[in-house]
Amino acid sequence: MSNKLPAGQNAGLEEQIQAQLNSFGARLRELRRRHGWTLEELACRSGLSKPFLSRLESGGRQASIAAALTLARIFNVSVASLFEAGPTPEPCVIVRGTEAVMKSLNGLQYAPLSQAGGGGLLLQPIKVIVPWGRRGQEHYHHEGEEWIYVLRGSLGLSLAGKTYDLEPGDAAHFDSRLPHRLMARSQRGAEVLVVAAAVAASGPAALRSVAEHRAIPVGTFLPAKTFSGKRDLTTPAFQRPKPNAPTKS
Repeated sequence: MSNKLPAGQNAGLEEQIQAQLNSFGARLRELRRRHGWTLEELACRSGLSKPFLSRLESGGRQASIAAALTLARIFNVSVASLFEAGPTPEPCVIVRGTEAVMKSLNGLQYAPLSQAGGGGLLLQPIKVIVPWGRRGQEHYHHEGEEWIYVLRGSLGLSLAGKTYDLEPGDAAHFDSRLPHRLMARSQRGAEVLVVAAAVAASGPAALRSVAEHRAIPVGTFLPAKTFSGKRDLTTPAFQRPKPNAPTKS
């Protein structure tokens, strides 16, 4: 007596297994991005290789019990939850003006303008108010790119040893792996629109996978009820740029 399944049932089983692998990969990618980690960072934390993790996320590799247990521990979730398919994201994320709640951190006031935490959406828009007399000279750096548009007030952008003065209507686009800091150049402060991309498209290889140090944590751009990770804001900053020019009135 043969133990082989009929061809139709066997094909159906293979489809179910592949769907489960894809679900695991999507869940793993979601958790990693929610914590703001690159594949390299997750590899360092878990002891699993970057190529192995990449194949897990793409659904091209099946996780062993040991790997699943390790990842569940790293993300502080149950093993079963790693195999649960997340809810289907909305095709369009709408944030009403009344829903953009201002928060404060590192001398900045900010309001997330998107609650997209999945579905392949990587842009992170945020409204930032830079007050006059912001304390400190600390510069920040993290994976990705940033685009800044000045809505009102005068803004100073300190970036990799240079300072750029921006007025309303001016925009700046830069590699956010370079140390940077925003400063108000007028007593009324400055209001800017910041759009961050999680991964830079290109740039010097020496700057890739640097230890991140953010003024605003990654979790800002995710629904608070689903974000469980926190960015390490104690990482020493890059060597700071030369002192900025005197502040304008």
